[in-house]
Order: sequence, then C-alpha cells, then structure tokens
Amino acid sequence: MTVRRWQMRSISSTIDRLTKPLFSRRGFQDPALINQWETLAGSVLARHTSPEKITYPDGHRRDGTLHLIIDSSSLAIELQHLEPQLLERVNTFFGYRAVARLKITQGVIKERRQVTPKNRPPLSEDEVRKLEQRTLSIEDEDLRSALKSLGETIMSDKSKS
Repeated sequence: MTVRRWQMRSISSTIDRLTKPLFSRRGFQDPALINQWETLAGSVLARHTSPEKITYPDGHRRDGTLHLIIDSSSLAIELQHLEPQLLERVNTFFGYRAVARLKITQGVIKERRQVTPKNRPPLSEDEVRKLEQRTLSIEDEDLRSALKSLGETIMSDKSKS
C-alpha cells in the first residue's frame, strides 16, 4: 500500500525527522536531555546552565564531554564540586556511560519559557470518595499520595471535557 503524500499529517508524527539532524550536529541523539535538563540538574542549576552539546572521542558514543553554558561564575565553582553527581544523573538518564566529563563555559543563557500549570476544577465529593476507595488498599503512603494526585488530574480533565 502506498502512502499518499498530499494528505495532511500532524507535526508530532514528523518532528523527530525534522529535529534529529539539528540535535545530531550538537551531539544530542535525542532532544530528551535538553527537555529533561531541569529534572537532571535541579531547578537552581537548570536556571543558570544550559547543555550546549556533547562531543565524543573518535566517533564513539561513550565517555563524551558535556559542554555546558553557565551564567554565574560563583555557581560554576559549585558546579565543579557537583560534577560527579551531575555526571551520574546524566549517565543514568542515558542508561550507559555516555558522558565522562563536563566542560563549563561562561556565557548568556537564553530565557526559557515558563509553562504555567492549568487550573483544574476541584473534584466533587463523590469523585473524591471513589478515588479514596480505589487507593485504600495501597500500603505505601508515598505511592498512595502520588496515585491520588494522578487520579485527581485525570478525573478533573475528564470532567472538564
């Protein structure tokens, strides 16, 4: 069966094909590192740093150098002390030892857009009771609260539709 080229397609279906060459030139096989930078580096470091590229020795995809731009010289010194922890988080993210060292360059960080969370309508008492009943059998308190939060989000999105 042939695919008709004149049909409309969603951007999400072709975004990887469009962005992969751009990120590959900078050493990023997947833009997920950039997208998840705040999770990996922490909120303070993420506000003042930005991953620029990853370079690898001799074309291998191991033991690379992660080039970071930082906008604070005092934070750069702190980052040098935090380097082992940051490298461990990045390598855990990749699933292998992709990065062995950091190269820190002082510069200007482009302003990132802040995503504001949506205001969700509160759940009704009946919905809260149903959610409580569904999570009652979960013994781990942290897991129960995380699942309740997820359930509240899902149920409020459904009730809004």
